[in-house]
Amino acid sequence: KKSAQYAAYVQSVFEYLVDFWHRARPLEDLESQVFSSTENEESKTNIDLNQFDSPAALEALGLDRLKNALLARGLKSGGDLKTRAQRLFSIKNLKPNETIDPKLLQSVSSKNKKGLTARVSEHEQKVQHILQHLNPLLRATLRRAERKLIRTKEEMDQEFHDEAYGPPQPKKKKNNDIKEIDDDDPLLDLSGPLYNPKNIPLGWDGKPIPFWLYKLHGLDQSFVCEICGNHTYWGRRAFEQHFTEWRHAHGMRCLRIPNTKHFHGVTKMEDAIVLWEQLQEKSENERFNPARDEEYEDSDGNVLNRATFEDLARMGML
Repeated sequence: KKSAQYAAYVQSVFEYLVDFWHRARPLEDLESQVFSSTENEESKTNIDLNQFDSPAALEALGLDRLKNALLARGLKSGGDLKTRAQRLFSIKNLKPNETIDPKLLQSVSSKNKKGLTARVSEHEQKVQHILQHLNPLLRATLRRAERKLIRTKEEMDQEFHDEAYGPPQPKKKKNNDIKEIDDDDPLLDLSGPLYNPKNIPLGWDGKPIPFWLYKLHGLDQSFVCEICGNHTYWGRRAFEQHFTEWRHAHGMRCLRIPNTKHFHGVTKMEDAIVLWEQLQEKSENERFNPARDEEYEDSDGNVLNRATFEDLARMGML
């Protein structure tokens, strides 16, 4: 932040925001609405030394206010609280024709560097205040940009056509005795049967959902579950979710089979019964059997199962 490139960047951002303010809000005064708060902050650096009788009274202002007051007068701003207060209090009784002690003044290089830092911080404060006032406009611009990204080409072309030629006007019928039909009339849906030849599900507004959304969710695919009483599920999502719902769980209880994750995807009763028998057989084989799994050790240290050990013992080979 101490480089000249960053100072030029902050100044360019500040100039752009000022120009944007005049273009976006030409009737609003930028100085009175935005820069008044920065001027109040700058007024804190102007300390009247005649109101303080000793350096100890200046110490109550704090390190930051003393530093800003010293920088505003071109004095050195380093040191602790007591040193800064004494340095600032030392120039209280100076007359206009008297000069400040050179030991208290900043060097030329440090003065230029701190002057650059002060200008950068001033521009940063003004940029922040302008952005705070323009925040609602920036959020509205972001929302508009996001809406543009999700629109289709047909919608964009229709918007450009409406902006150039105006919205399309409804066609008027020649016969004045026949009333015109308003497509936006909420009572129109109640006056007759809904035209839905493809039997597309209805949305929140009581009308069929868009066909592309119907295809996207796979609602044109049907899945029949025999365990649920030959109930039909439309769409892969509804089919996958029904295995944890009450209808499928009730059908599995009627078959005396637990509804575990092993049966996820099984819709036939015969398949579920066969799979349950296989699982029972597998669990029976994995269960501990003393005649098969119990082990013995002979005098040589060989480990044998129970049947082999008893056969060798009967033959006297141990």
